[in-house]
Amino acid sequence: MTYLAKPRLRHPTLATNKVGYTRRDYEGKISTLCAGCGHDSISASIIEACWELDIEPHRVAKLSGIGCSSKTPDYFLGASHGFNTVHGRMPSVLTGANLANRDLLYLGVSGDGDSASIGLGQFAHAMRRGVRMAYIVENNGVYGLTKGQFSATADQGSKSKKGVVNTDSPVDLVAMALQLGASYVGRGFSGNKAQLVPLIKGAISHGGSAFIDVISPCVAFNNHPGSTKSYDYIREHNEAVSRIDFISGREEIAVDIEPGEVMDVRQHDGTLLRLRSLHPDYDPGDRFAAMAYMQRHQEMGEVVTGLLYVDPLATDLHTALNTCDRPLNALGPEQLCPGAQALERLNASLR
Repeated sequence: MTYLAKPRLRHPTLATNKVGYTRRDYEGKISTLCAGCGHDSISASIIEACWELDIEPHRVAKLSGIGCSSKTPDYFLGASHGFNTVHGRMPSVLTGANLANRDLLYLGVSGDGDSASIGLGQFAHAMRRGVRMAYIVENNGVYGLTKGQFSATADQGSKSKKGVVNTDSPVDLVAMALQLGASYVGRGFSGNKAQLVPLIKGAISHGGSAFIDVISPCVAFNNHPGSTKSYDYIREHNEAVSRIDFISGREEIAVDIEPGEVMDVRQHDGTLLRLRSLHPDYDPGDRFAAMAYMQRHQEMGEVVTGLLYVDPLATDLHTALNTCDRPLNALGPEQLCPGAQALERLNASLR
């Protein structure tokens, strides 16, 4: 049951991060999802990413909608702020919370039904407005809570567990995020934690709207031959555009790697980072090239994963609205109601 908390006992020698927390401090309640569900792997990656980023859990606000995916915030960051919205409305509630308190880190968790069907309009406007958040879609191509109907992201020609063939064209949320102006776009696979954790770390640290589509097989209804969202299919058709890692801000470590070469780089914590320069023709800073690259490989039956696009100079909704640096929910009456003279000056400036 989700109301059962994990045991508080823990080994005294567990490693802690720079703010004094162990990985256990970033966990939540016991998951009630099916054993082997890809969503649990995503939760584990979120836990790892937040621990490695030295984030204090109370600085995170996690929001979700309705569906198997939207249950998962109960399974990680149990000490953070949380709000479970109605079906498809997570982006607008997150936008309001972000405007009220810009000091929090916002994590939106949704599913293919929650974002690609009833919440498609909400998703679109959150992307185009540049709301600063890490928006993660746990994409399995089915409605798991209602027993396996095709979702809007199910590939045309894929088969359901009962043998029904999907005749509808799929909604590609990655392509939409690129077209709508998201400044950080990636795609991952729940079974590839080594790639997914850095993607999530980059999204959380990004200064604008960050979107990650994570293929997450449903072991109950969509992990069979004929499914294009199954573990076997994704492993056989995965085309990784990059081998990535995320490094937090410190003094610059400069390297010079020729295309195709491998180099071991000593990190600030003493560990070695092995870098491989792959795909010299791929530029994650070119939005249109990213869209074309993804479409080209999709026609070849390949699922492109990795960091597809990033704008290092991204801005967010607060910059567009020119809000003050102080969170709006912390403003007092003097700032919110400055008086008649201030109103008169404002009206005069608009004449």
